[in-house]
Amino acid sequence: MASVKLTGVKKIYDNKVVAVHDFDLDIHDKEFVVFVGPSGCGKSTTLRMIAGLEDISEGTVEIDGEVVNDLQPKDRGIAMVFQNYALYPHMSVYDNIAFSLRLKKVPEDVVYEKVTNAAEVLGITEYLMRKPRALSGGQRQRVAIGRAMVRDSKVFLMDEPLSNLDAKLRNQMRAEIILLRQKLDTTFIYVTHDQTEAMTLGDRIVIMKDGYIMQVGTPTEVFEMPQNLFVAEFIGAPKMNIIKTQLLLEGGQYYVTPYGAKFPVTDVKGEKLKEKNVKPGEILLGVRPEHISLAKKDEPGIDCRLVVNEMMGSELHLHVETEDGANLIVRIPTVDLETDERAALVAGCKLRITFGGKVMHFFDPASEENLLT
Repeated sequence: MASVKLTGVKKIYDNKVVAVHDFDLDIHDKEFVVFVGPSGCGKSTTLRMIAGLEDISEGTVEIDGEVVNDLQPKDRGIAMVFQNYALYPHMSVYDNIAFSLRLKKVPEDVVYEKVTNAAEVLGITEYLMRKPRALSGGQRQRVAIGRAMVRDSKVFLMDEPLSNLDAKLRNQMRAEIILLRQKLDTTFIYVTHDQTEAMTLGDRIVIMKDGYIMQVGTPTEVFEMPQNLFVAEFIGAPKMNIIKTQLLLEGGQYYVTPYGAKFPVTDVKGEKLKEKNVKPGEILLGVRPEHISLAKKDEPGIDCRLVVNEMMGSELHLHVETEDGANLIVRIPTVDLETDERAALVAGCKLRITFGGKVMHFFDPASEENLLT
């Protein structure tokens, strides 16, 4: 078993600056949990408290049911991979990976077996005799992961391990971490500021802001039902469009009226508004760019002017301005457009956009909480 439990964990610096507020979380055995949020939100501080690299001001951290607040990092059964790799430059790759085993006086034949097995899994066997300076960033990161692998730890902690890599290599390493997780079959806690990494890697995601947990859930849960405006805008790229508008209730049917248009709230979303007895009035309406389309002649729509057309390969990102001067982003798959339709989408052209009632999100303007959660 390799469960981790944080109860009321708080980090206070200099008796006044609270970096992490009352952090409560149960991480299950063999679960991959990702802490994600903007810089300064407390995610790395929380990870370092689990590792024992930061003192815990209040609360408890348990690993396998044992409170580890007062244990040294080496006694917690954890292995950590850092953002900057933290390799010894004067040692070979082999010696870097073997270092922690030799500190424990592990027999050299066992060291050899563990190091070579880890190198084979990570595809770095041919680099074992090289020094870190002779390796690329991705290769160095594999060495850092290999050094953690040989420790046979209960929990893997990874602090933004891909942030120093270029975009192409990050994509490759994400896939390799998924494969590594399948091979090691242990508990992972992973920190990143990149919501794409969080969505692709995590069984559950912990979204943080200013030291507080904003939402915990699966990637599907946080994407489809964000608990508040912060989560709604943070998860998804490009970010969700937020529109201040009116929610109407006419003849038992809810409507929204953004920028002079009138859209019915249909199916499940309309029924949930009724169940929650949401009152008509001003709301913040959220619609993701990929859920907006170009309106047909007989559809209700919002009149816009195209400001920027970003060609992204498989899709277009249309930055549009409404007649009220508001800016929205629309994602259109290129396969949905004929060649002449794509050619007509030039800056300054007039558009009408629309969206259905099933894709709307509703937030309270004061509390910024989701009205349906």
